[in-house]
Amino acid sequence: MKITVVRPRDLGAAESLRWRELQRASPGLDNPFLSVEFTMAMGALRDYVRVAVVEDGGEITGFFPHERHGFGLGRPLGGYLTTCHGLISVPELKLDPRELLRACGLSAIDFDHLVAGQPTFAPYETDVRPAPVMDLSGGFEAYVERVRAGSAKNYKTVRYKERKLGREQGEVRLEWACADAGTLRTVMNWKSDQYRRTGRVDRFAQPWIVRLAEELHSRRSDDFAGVLTMLYAGDTPVAGHFGLRTADTLVGWFPAYDPSFARYSPGIIHHLHMAEHAAGAGLRRVDMGKGGREYKEWLRTDALMVAEARISRPSPVAAVQWVGRVPVNRLRTAVVDNPSLFRAADRLLKSYGRARSLLLPRPTTEQSTKAQ
Repeated sequence: MKITVVRPRDLGAAESLRWRELQRASPGLDNPFLSVEFTMAMGALRDYVRVAVVEDGGEITGFFPHERHGFGLGRPLGGYLTTCHGLISVPELKLDPRELLRACGLSAIDFDHLVAGQPTFAPYETDVRPAPVMDLSGGFEAYVERVRAGSAKNYKTVRYKERKLGREQGEVRLEWACADAGTLRTVMNWKSDQYRRTGRVDRFAQPWIVRLAEELHSRRSDDFAGVLTMLYAGDTPVAGHFGLRTADTLVGWFPAYDPSFARYSPGIIHHLHMAEHAAGAGLRRVDMGKGGREYKEWLRTDALMVAEARISRPSPVAAVQWVGRVPVNRLRTAVVDNPSLFRAADRLLKSYGRARSLLLPRPTTEQSTKAQ
């Protein structure tokens, strides 16, 4: 077994082709965050991105994209930006994870969205939970019937709000795979405002993340693409989403809406229309990602299992990281698992966000882009 660590730009056409073959061969790897295209885009923008190439008998059996930060601290590729991490490999590949870390020059790495059950990492999984999925394999109408059967009241309420939106604001329609850069900026600005209102970290305040979204928005292939959707009432945009897809799966990434239309629940209306267009485009599922949002629970008709895990080699750096991160991660899990605590934390963050918005006005995404 041989492990070689390279930068993404050092991967040749043969390695990229092998990556895609391994990903297609394992249904559990059907996620655009595990695609070679995403790794390449990240590597072009961030100097700390690396790929461990695993060979056995002269044949490539796996790839491990990751981030290598100071003092040998590792992070999964994309860190908090992404919702799927793991090895892209033959299904039976089982490495000594500490030897993998050693080859990568890492002292420790934490996962919070690890593909569950991979032989290399399974012994280190500390928390495994479902990530909600909209299963479109039987077509959109079959999906809707399952949603209606599982939560008829919620479905009826959303459709009522959609009709009300149409009567009061104009015909409701969704644009699928929108190529307009201005529409992407609208979604990013809405999302930035949402982050600030709710007390979260504004991803799009970082110019490189804006550039990443713009770069991925321009990608178009059968195996990988950025997908921008926008819901309109008449000619007015009310809710949108930018995500990534493989040939079969669309992954939720940046959903957002205009808060002046909040009374209509435009985000949920958008999700239903997005699912309908996804099914029409031949996609088999929409992965909404794990998280504590109630709408995901009643829109879901299936689930994928994702895990948290921590792997380390004995070192002072790993010990310091454990002290700083593990207790916080456990507290976060406890809050997410308890609905009362989650609602209380959400209210607190929103109060903080409102106060911060009054004190710290944020530049628009256009200004952030110009600052690059």
